[in-house]
Amino acid sequence: MVEIKASRDDEQRRLDRILRKFSPDTPLSRIYSLLRKGKILVNGKKASADHASRRVMAGDVIAVPDELSAARNSATRNRASEASAVPPYLRSRIVFENDDLLVVNKSAGVAVHGGGFPQKQRNLAEMVESYLVGTIPHSLSFKPGPLHRLDQPTSGLVMFSKNLAGARLFTALIRERKIVKRYLALVDGRIERADMWRDDLVRNSAKRKTFVAEDKGAGSSASRQAETSVEPIASNAAHSLVLMEIHTGRTHQIRSQSALRGHPLAGDKKYGGSFLETGLLLHAYSLEFPPETGLPVLTAPLPPAFRQFIEDRHWRHKLLE
Repeated sequence: MVEIKASRDDEQRRLDRILRKFSPDTPLSRIYSLLRKGKILVNGKKASADHASRRVMAGDVIAVPDELSAARNSATRNRASEASAVPPYLRSRIVFENDDLLVVNKSAGVAVHGGGFPQKQRNLAEMVESYLVGTIPHSLSFKPGPLHRLDQPTSGLVMFSKNLAGARLFTALIRERKIVKRYLALVDGRIERADMWRDDLVRNSAKRKTFVAEDKGAGSSASRQAETSVEPIASNAAHSLVLMEIHTGRTHQIRSQSALRGHPLAGDKKYGGSFLETGLLLHAYSLEFPPETGLPVLTAPLPPAFRQFIEDRHWRHKLLE
């Protein structure tokens, strides 16, 4: 038997879910079998299958058979061996870090999940996990991860939770719409006035594309409202540089709403944008939190290709300084 101790991040989680997280390669049926046979102890007492839904408290000592801990130990060793191989890329892209949260300025072309990173074939979530190995308290069930996503072609700020407290804080702020998320986008055509875009959007998983409700087609999800504030800050006859504040977080929200109004993102082939050698230019520029959190306003400088495009056109604005 191996004894493991529940941490603050495991507080109030179900025993069966903690065991599944602890040993993800073990089938749930095997975990229930071990519980029924009295092979798992909590604070020295046998935990039966009836106790699978029991809520674990910080400080509880859970004794598990060697077969459950073996897979966990193997995975931990693999992650630890990767820690020394954290790409310099990640270390150079950290914008903010405290005990609960980590914020990274992602480059265009880097996937947050899946996808992979050019040359290294590692996505941002994998790199962050490697970076955090050995730097955060051990948890039986909690795994650090991204709190929101950016499309692979989009650059800018991505926030990660280092513990359960960070995840819960971000989730609550998002639910209450207390985080201000601003983007800089290059769109086709001239946008001349500020506006609020409100649309009912649906996601077509087969086409991996987002549409307005009436154009959803077969295989689409139920519609959900999307809201985006739009403020043009520079333009010419061909393009507009726009500051966008999203009030909802729908997949491809900015890309689909821009295309709907005849101003697709330049370089965004999927949504009908004009050709742009750099690909689409969409940058998650800033995150602003309510004062009571004590978190600063976070900004990410524009990537070189985006900045060069602006400089070549001699566009000026205080946000670009």
